[in-house]
Amino acid sequence: MSRLGAHSETHLVARIGWLRAAVLGAKDGLVSTASLIVGVAAAQTSKSGVLIAGVAGLVAGAMSMAAGEYVSVSSQSDTEKADLAREAAELAADPEAEARELAGIYRTRGVDAELSAKVAAQMMAHDALGAHARDGLGISEFTMARPIQAAFTSALTFSLGAAAPLAMVVVSPVQMLTPMVAATALIGLAALGALGAKAGGAAIGKGIIRVVFWGALAMAITAGIGRLFGTVV
Repeated sequence: MSRLGAHSETHLVARIGWLRAAVLGAKDGLVSTASLIVGVAAAQTSKSGVLIAGVAGLVAGAMSMAAGEYVSVSSQSDTEKADLAREAAELAADPEAEARELAGIYRTRGVDAELSAKVAAQMMAHDALGAHARDGLGISEFTMARPIQAAFTSALTFSLGAAAPLAMVVVSPVQMLTPMVAATALIGLAALGALGAKAGGAAIGKGIIRVVFWGALAMAITAGIGRLFGTVV
C-alpha cells in the first residue's frame, strides 16, 4: 500500500459538539457545587446541612444544565433546518443560479473561473444540498447541532463534576471540610482544563490557569458571603 493510501487524519473539529458540553458541564458541576458547599459551610451550618445543600445543588444544577443546553442547541438546530429547507427550495427553483453561486464561492477561495464552474457542476451533480450547506452555510456533519446529545452530556458531566466535592463532604472531618472541598475542586478544575485543552488541541497551561482562576474566585466570593450571612444570622 502506498504511503498516501495509508495516510489517515483525525480532525479535532469533530469533537466540538460533545467536547464543549462535556467540559462545560463538568466544570460547572465542580465550581457551583464546591462553591455552594464552601458558602454553606462558612455560614457554620452542620455537616448534614451542608451535604443536603450539596445534593440539592447537584440535582438542580444537572437538570438546569440539561434544559439549558437542550433549549440552546435546539434553537441552533431549528435555524440550521430552516436554512437547509430554504436552500433546498432555491435549488429546486433555479439550480443554474445556485450552481453559479457555488462557483462564485470557489472563486473567492482562489480557484480560477473555469475550474470553479467545473467543480461546482460536479459538486451539484453529486450532492447539491450538501455542497451548499457545507460551502455556503458552513453546516457540516461535524458542526451540526445535536440537542439531545448536548443535554445528556451536560447533565451527566455536571453530576460527575459535582460528585467530587460532595464525596469530600462525606469523608472530611468537620474542621477540614472547607479546605478539602476547595482543594479537591481546584485539582479537578486543573485536570479538566488540561483535558479540555488537550482534546481541543489548545495550550494546556492556558486552559488550566483559566478554569482554576475563575473556580477559586467563585469559591472565595461564596465563602465570604456565607461567612457574612452566618455572622449576621
